[in-house]
Amino acid sequence: MEINIEQLSFNENGLIPAIVQDANTGGVLTLAYMNRDSLLKTIETKETWFFSRKRQELWNKGETSGNKQQVKKIAFDCDADALLVQVTPIGPACHTGEETCFHNELFTNEIPSHDIVYQVIEKIKNRRENPIDGAYTSYLFEKGIDKILKKVGEETTEVVIGAKNNDRKETTSEISDLTYHTLVLMELMGISITDVKAELLKRHIKKEGQNRE
Repeated sequence: MEINIEQLSFNENGLIPAIVQDANTGGVLTLAYMNRDSLLKTIETKETWFFSRKRQELWNKGETSGNKQQVKKIAFDCDADALLVQVTPIGPACHTGEETCFHNELFTNEIPSHDIVYQVIEKIKNRRENPIDGAYTSYLFEKGIDKILKKVGEETTEVVIGAKNNDRKETTSEISDLTYHTLVLMELMGISITDVKAELLKRHIKKEGQNRE
């Protein structure tokens, strides 16, 4: 693939803003700046390199901390004056130790829907590591694999019944129950959402692309 960065619009200081996004969760990790050299090094090494406006030098994210970012895709906006860099983060993005630099909440109207699955996963993980008496998730982990599998089977049957009755509301509710219990099973077995996404990519996207060739 031919890469032509001359189509990009760098500002008067030779910089272009780069929004860094977690390729798995969709969460925005940070906003930094690149110049031509740091962008080319990013493409070459497949790790994020930025230009420090304060130090006036290039810096490789995670070179000191080890919290590197493996670049998966770089896109630019309609005006060609901003970059979207999708990465797999190896550790926190923020120097404070937070997962994202945008961890200070200014206003919230409601929880973004794209984030809810990952919040549920974190809650499930926390209930396993820090059991709470009376908490349903902690109860499932206490009972173990047989109980969890029983619930997965029951919820699967409920999905089938809801769909067979052409009841959209009931089917949605039961799919949500099935999803939750499947996430509990995944936590127990050490299977991540990333693992499932990789399998879906392999089966339905890459395979489809191969079939066109």
